[in-house]
Amino acid sequence: RSCNPPVGNLATGRTPVTLTTCGLNSTELYCFYPDQNLLHQVSQGCGQPRCTKCNANQPDNSHLPADMTDDFFANPISWWQSAQGVHREEIRLDFETEFYLTHVIAVFKSPRPAAMVLERSQDYGQTWRPYKYFSINCTATFGLQDDLIEEGSMCTSRYSDAVPCTRGEVIYRALSPANKIEDPYSPEAQDLLKLTNLRFLLLKRQECPCHGSGLLEKPQRFAHYAIYDLIIRGSCFCNGHAEECELANRTGVMENVVHGKCVCRHNTAGDHCEKCAPLYNDQPWKPGDGKTGAPNECRKCRCHNHSDSCHFDLSVWLASGKRSGGVCDNCKHNTEGHRCQRCKPGYYRDRGKPMSSTEVCKPCACQPVGSANATFNRSWRCHPRTGFCYCKPGVAGPSCDRCLMGYWGFGENGCRPCDCARDCDQHTGNCFNSYDNEPFFNIPLGGRIPDLEQMPTNESEEEWKWNDHEQGFSALRHPEKCVCKEKVLGSVTDFCQMKYAYVIKARILSAHDKGTHAEVVVKVKKVLKSGKVKIARSNRSIYPESWTNRGCTCPILNPGTDYLIAGQEDSRTSKLLVNMNSLVKPWKAHLGKQVSDILRTGCR
Repeated sequence: RSCNPPVGNLATGRTPVTLTTCGLNSTELYCFYPDQNLLHQVSQGCGQPRCTKCNANQPDNSHLPADMTDDFFANPISWWQSAQGVHREEIRLDFETEFYLTHVIAVFKSPRPAAMVLERSQDYGQTWRPYKYFSINCTATFGLQDDLIEEGSMCTSRYSDAVPCTRGEVIYRALSPANKIEDPYSPEAQDLLKLTNLRFLLLKRQECPCHGSGLLEKPQRFAHYAIYDLIIRGSCFCNGHAEECELANRTGVMENVVHGKCVCRHNTAGDHCEKCAPLYNDQPWKPGDGKTGAPNECRKCRCHNHSDSCHFDLSVWLASGKRSGGVCDNCKHNTEGHRCQRCKPGYYRDRGKPMSSTEVCKPCACQPVGSANATFNRSWRCHPRTGFCYCKPGVAGPSCDRCLMGYWGFGENGCRPCDCARDCDQHTGNCFNSYDNEPFFNIPLGGRIPDLEQMPTNESEEEWKWNDHEQGFSALRHPEKCVCKEKVLGSVTDFCQMKYAYVIKARILSAHDKGTHAEVVVKVKKVLKSGKVKIARSNRSIYPESWTNRGCTCPILNPGTDYLIAGQEDSRTSKLLVNMNSLVKPWKAHLGKQVSDILRTGCR
């Protein structure tokens, strides 16, 4: 089957590059409002600001780019902060090799920018292309339609509001309903998902709405960008031929780092399994098929154990009817040919040994005086299949070591014809006058040296077939198959048998990938049923149980959307759970009425 490496945080262990950092040259005084004040409604006021200093050379007062990508469990309140007064800022993450992107999450400490762009490069920063534009007014800022109005637009206003003034999130998903991809290893998928660099261009700063009247501190002390966490989810890029990766061009081992060198399977090789292994080039290389699950393995060349590598030759492939295109390199053990299937000039095939034997080709054992130096086929001294030597005129024997019957005078020029009615003495040339002295030659039937041009090849073409019926799937293509398949609202009996602890209508506000688990903040709009855990019509968290496994998000919970959610609870921790048996459907009035009727009359 085709393989998928696990998804992780590509930002872990890598330090972003920014244009500015606060306190880089000297101590800066800056002001902010405490998080707990800003997390409530702005109408209640921001409270009293706090002012402190930033100095990049003082560990307790520094806010460096690396603070965006550190462990947010170990350092939950660390952040990067720009210099004061900048409007245009850049945050860039450079990777040492190619990776696949799934989604990006940035958690801001300052208000989110009024305008910014997320871009990627696929050529190590030589050229850049946009992933998404973000603006409170897409049309005015970028001349693009808002994707809240036109699905699939390159711009969105979803993540550009100044509120919340802190811990506001910006989320980008590479694979969305607008970007439907059948095969994650196709050229179209690679064009979308593959990257070597990623950058945010922060173009316009905005203030928290409560920064208005009665401000005692200088406004410029609030004028900065600040980011708590930058999470870049993705995997190493392996063309469907690996499911784990190792260190590439780096020293040391860091925990949780997504490495970029693939541990290739399917007889492939290269950092990204982008080519066939040296001895496996009998057919063209292909990526794994993420749609059907076909592995598209590289096939071994038939070199009979006489070569360590081969190369693919298109002309050989086409001539074979697209069955075999491998040409063996540097044949060993005195062999030659596309498949090292014949002996080199000066050697012949030992029929008593298999073709794969290291001693299958023996040197020709030719008498140097009687054998011909130049033959009709290059420099062969003996026939490569029989070992019979090519003799000079009048010379005979497998090794060319005697004269033919009727010839004499074995020497540098071969043998001369006898000047006799019958045979003669091979040494003196004297004629034999009677048959009694005539030597008897035991020549086997069919013992003549075969004509090389008419010799059939002894190698039969063998068709290599592999089973391509095995069905697989890709985590990128089929998230529902990766961990769970979402429930459908079936019959009344099916619904009641699930014994859901709670049924609510809720709007998804934000989703937080915690690494080991996920937390989704929702606004409960209607409670249709509750269990031991008390549910109020207010903001609260629910907990999906299958969020981070191999990049799957099941069930799908999109921020800004109302859902009907029916699930179980953990009364010990007072948590509402969402798992593979939960019912999660975009809210529709008729759906809510149907479930209300079932709860009221159907489940007893």
